[in-house]
Amino acid sequence: MERYRLELVGITYNQIESGVYAVILRQAGGNRRIPIIIGYPEAQAIECKLQEVVTPRPLTHDMMMNFMDEFGIRLKEIEIRRLPSGVFAADLIFTDGTSTHIVDSRSSDAIALAIRADAPIYTSAEVLDDAGFDPDEQENQPSDPASMMQQAIGNSRSHHTSAKSIESLRKQMQKAAEREDYEEAARLKAEIDALENEEMNNPNE
Repeated sequence: MERYRLELVGITYNQIESGVYAVILRQAGGNRRIPIIIGYPEAQAIECKLQEVVTPRPLTHDMMMNFMDEFGIRLKEIEIRRLPSGVFAADLIFTDGTSTHIVDSRSSDAIALAIRADAPIYTSAEVLDDAGFDPDEQENQPSDPASMMQQAIGNSRSHHTSAKSIESLRKQMQKAAEREDYEEAARLKAEIDALENEEMNNPNE
C-alpha cells in the first residue's frame, strides 16, 4: 500500500466558534494538507510541545513518554487513517527492540506522542486523496472550509503585541506555566518568537 509521510504545520482555531481547533498536516515534499479537528486538551498538548513550554508536572502525553522510556518501549511511527464515518484515527506502532505492536488511537493523541518521540507520521494515498487539499488551488475560494482554516493560521500569527518587551513576555509566560495555564503560555511563547524574528529581520528599526 502506497504511503505518504506527513509533517506537522501547526494548530489553528475557529475564530467564530470557541473551543474548536484543528491540527494541520502537510504532505512531505508536497503541498497537500490535511486538517483534522481536535479537542482543546489535545490542542493544548500539541501546542505546548511545539512552543517548548516547560510545565511544572508532566502532561498526560509526557507521562506516557516517561513510561515508555522506563520500560524500553519506542514509538516507531504513526499512521493516520480515516474511519467509514469520516472521523480520523491512527495506529501507533511500538517496538521494544524485539517485537512490534500496533495500538489503536485517536489521531490527536497519536500526533501529540509522535512529536514528542520524534516519530514519523504517515498516511495512505487514499486518505491524502480524499481529505487533502492544495492551498494554492483554494486561494480564490475563501468560503471553502480548508481555505478558511489556512486563513486562520495566518490570522493567529498576526496577534502580536509589539509594545510589550520580550523580557516582560517571558515573565508572563513563566507565570502562566506555573499556574498551569498552558494555552496562555503557548500564546505568549508565540509572541516572543514573533518579536524576536522581527528584531532579527529588522535590526535597524
